[in-house]
Amino acid sequence: MHFERANRQQTLIALVQILGLAVWFSASAVVPTLQREWGISAAAGVWLTASVQIGFVAGAVTSTVLSLADRFRPQVLLGTCAAGAALTTAALAAFVDSLLPAIAIRFLTGLFLAGVYPVGMKLMASWSAPALRGKAFGVLIGALTLGSAVPHLISSMGDLPWRNVMASAAALAATGALTAVVVIRPGPYAETSSAKPNRRYALAMFKEQRPKLANIGYFGHMWELYALWTWLPMYLLASQGGKDNTLQTGLTMFLTMGVGGVAGALFGGWAADRWGRPKAAAMALAVSGSCCLLSPLMFWAEVIPMLIFLLVWGAAVIADSGVFSTSLSENVDPRYIGTALTTQTAIGFLLTVVTIQLVPLFAAIVGWQYAFVLLLPGPVIGVLAMRRMARTEPPTRKVSHDPHSDPFPAQGRTDCPIVANDY
Repeated sequence: MHFERANRQQTLIALVQILGLAVWFSASAVVPTLQREWGISAAAGVWLTASVQIGFVAGAVTSTVLSLADRFRPQVLLGTCAAGAALTTAALAAFVDSLLPAIAIRFLTGLFLAGVYPVGMKLMASWSAPALRGKAFGVLIGALTLGSAVPHLISSMGDLPWRNVMASAAALAATGALTAVVVIRPGPYAETSSAKPNRRYALAMFKEQRPKLANIGYFGHMWELYALWTWLPMYLLASQGGKDNTLQTGLTMFLTMGVGGVAGALFGGWAADRWGRPKAAAMALAVSGSCCLLSPLMFWAEVIPMLIFLLVWGAAVIADSGVFSTSLSENVDPRYIGTALTTQTAIGFLLTVVTIQLVPLFAAIVGWQYAFVLLLPGPVIGVLAMRRMARTEPPTRKVSHDPHSDPFPAQGRTDCPIVANDY
C-alpha cells in the first residue's frame, strides 16, 4: 500500500516537473524567429536563456536565505512558483515586442523556476528510501529534460508563431501548478532535523575532500550541459547550410533533449545505485566528452547518423546530473544538506551563463563546426574528479540499503540528509 502510494506520488511529482519546466527553454526554442522579427544578433539573443539562469540562481539563494521551504508547505510553494513562471511566460507572449523587457521577464521566470526544480527534488526525496534515491533522482532529472524539451516539440508541430509556442508552454506550466497544489503531498522521509541553518557551510564543505570532488564533477557537467542545449539549434542550422528548417530542428532538439535525456537520466540513476556514484558519473562524462570531440566530424553527417549521434550525446550529457546531487547529499554534514545543494546548484548555474556566452563568440572565430570543442574541458575535469573520488573512502553511514526496510523514519531522524531543515 505504502509502496504504491510512493510510486504514485513520485509519478505526479515528475509530471509536475515536466509541465512546470516547459517554460525554461520556451524563448530559446524561438530565438531564430525573434532574431528576424526583433533584428537582434545571436549574441544578444543568448540573454533570453542566460537571464533565466541568473534568475534561477537568485531565486535559489533567496529561497535558502529566507528558508521558504520551511515556512511553506512544499507542494504549495511548488505550485505557486510554477504559476508565477506560467504568468511571466504568458506576459512575454502577450505583450513584449523587444529584447530588454523580454530579458527582464525571463529573469523573473528563472526566479520562479528556482521554486519548481529544487522543491520538486525535495518532494521526490521525501518519497524515496535512501537505497533508491539514485533512481528517484534519475526520474526527476528525466522529467527536467523532457519538460525543457517540450517547447521544441511544440515548435516542430507546425509553422506556429513564436507567441503561440510560448503561450502553449505557459499553459502547461499553469496545469503543473494546479496539479502540485491539488494532488501532491510530502512523503514519510520529509521529517526534518532540529539543526539550525549554517550558511558558512557553503564554504566549509569545500574543505572536505569528497564534497569538494562531487562539486568539481558537477561544475564540469554544467560547463557542458546548458551551452549544448542552448546552441545545438544553431549548430544544426549551420550544418544544414544555413537553411532554416524549423520543423526538423525542433523535432531533432526534442528527441535529443527529451527522449535521449530521459533515457540517460534513468540509466544514470540506475547505474549510480548499481555501480556507485563516481563510476556512473565518470562513464557519462567520458561519453559526453567524446561527443564534444566528435562534433566537428559529425557536422556534415546525414540526418540519421546525426540523429543517432545526438541521441547518444543527449543521453550522456544529462545522465550524471542526478548522480552529483545524490553523491553530495551522501557526503556532506547531514544537518546542512540544503545549504550544500543550493550552493552546488547556484555555482553550477552561474557557470552556465559563462559557457552560454562563450560558445557563440568561439563559433564566430572558428565556425559552428568546431564550436562545441570549447565544452570539452568540463567533462575532462569531471572525469578526473570522479576517478579521484572513487579512490577515497566514503564516510560511515547509518543508512539501511534494504529498500523495503524502515519505510517511515522516526521523528527527528537525520540519516536521510537530503531533507534536512535548512533546505
